[in-house]
Amino acid sequence: MMSSASQQTNTGIDESVDSKNALLSVSSVGFDYENAAILENVNLSVTKGEFVALVGPSGCGKSTLLNLISGVLSVRTGHIRSGEHVSRTDRIGNVSYMQQKDLLLPWRSVATNSQLGLELRGGSRSESNAQVRKLAESFGLADVLNSMPWQLSGGMRQRVALLRAVLPDNPVLLLDEPFGALDAITRSTLQQWLLNVLDTSNKAVVLVTHDVEEAILLADRVLVMTANPGQIIGEVKIDFGDSSSDAEVTTSPEFMIFKRRILDLLRVQEIAP
Repeated sequence: MMSSASQQTNTGIDESVDSKNALLSVSSVGFDYENAAILENVNLSVTKGEFVALVGPSGCGKSTLLNLISGVLSVRTGHIRSGEHVSRTDRIGNVSYMQQKDLLLPWRSVATNSQLGLELRGGSRSESNAQVRKLAESFGLADVLNSMPWQLSGGMRQRVALLRAVLPDNPVLLLDEPFGALDAITRSTLQQWLLNVLDTSNKAVVLVTHDVEEAILLADRVLVMTANPGQIIGEVKIDFGDSSSDAEVTTSPEFMIFKRRILDLLRVQEIAP
């Protein structure tokens, strides 16, 4: 984790982060839908190797923000930069985006689903297949590369979806409730697996989740959003020091402190006039 301190801000940007050198920079972004403001003055920066989680009430625009970052939608105000890519069309295909539904193509095997992003970039089938096989073992998929999606469990399908997102090696990885549809035991297993997979990654990762505990477990920083319109109203930095296992972390006093701070920020919205 990045820091032992915990803090709250009203900007969504860690003051210690140089936004010019961040892999992802969102500056003063606003977005409307059918003349209603969905997002307003949203700012955040994510650096190389940093994992940031967004939490907030339903309808606050968390997923909309990911769609803006990926280039699926266009901002009304402000700008977004991912690496060297500033325009919406430049970001499409240069930001990896994994959604809650795995969206695997049912007529493709695990291997050919995984290499889809590489194929769309113009890579040859043989080169793409070689890259898939190189990473498959670390994703726990080496033995099922020839299987079809319908033969896999929900957890395994999510691994395939993440492998597909990681393979193009884009600097920014967006995760929208990737484990939200899974049972608690599978979700817990995949959360720890995800941390291990990304442990040596230099990607800037942004996770959207409704699960405060998941955000604390996975992220270096948790950003709290409010709705109507969606804004980032606070930040909590996460660090568990020398805690060495998932069990130790989730039962630690530090975990409860982080959770209380995030819930307090969320509750402020409920009682605000």
